[in-house]
Amino acid sequence: MREIVLDTETTGLDPAEGHRVIEIGCVELINYLPTGRVYHTYVNPERDVPAEASAISGIKTDFLKPFPIFSKIVDEFLSFLGDDQLVIHNAPFDLKFLNAEFERLNRPHLPSHRATDTLKIARSKFPGSPASLDALCRRFQIDLSSRTKHGALVDSELLAKVYLELLGGRQTAFSFSGVPVQTKAVTRDDLKNILRTHKEARLHEPTVEELNAHSELVDSIEGSLWKK
Repeated sequence: MREIVLDTETTGLDPAEGHRVIEIGCVELINYLPTGRVYHTYVNPERDVPAEASAISGIKTDFLKPFPIFSKIVDEFLSFLGDDQLVIHNAPFDLKFLNAEFERLNRPHLPSHRATDTLKIARSKFPGSPASLDALCRRFQIDLSSRTKHGALVDSELLAKVYLELLGGRQTAFSFSGVPVQTKAVTRDDLKNILRTHKEARLHEPTVEELNAHSELVDSIEGSLWKK
């Protein structure tokens, strides 16, 4: 199963106010594990980068001037995505910006159902707890030393690790039968099952002491249906 972890950096918070995409980072996953294939580009937004956006990403207007505009990278970007599922932290934000860029070029939008939103998963698993990428990295003890500023590729690489942990940790690299997922296809239904609470099967028979304790409990229940 191929998935693409995706992140963007932008000039602001809302494309309706003229803000644009300035960086795209993608990490390819096969059966939840990074393959080493990535897509990364900076994008000339054809406008300035406000100081508050630069403070977050470290990207400034002059730095972006030599880079291609979105129309020049769109085909390569879409080719990397293919038709596969996307994994995005706070998916509505990134999709809103990407779809605004596609709309300028009369290209089809990326539908929301193509995105697995890790923010939504995290809030479901840990209600009331911080669910930012930084907070989740700290929760799962993922090294943040490479993240001095927000960056699309760095954040995608971190999110790939967080995503695996959200699905049950590094043991998700093995199916419930113990077969490595690299040798066994995983479906979207499997993904839903992984997100449910899973208890490991008991691997041993009850002891004599446990059987005796159970018998005593049954005998103490008046009119028990379990009495022979």
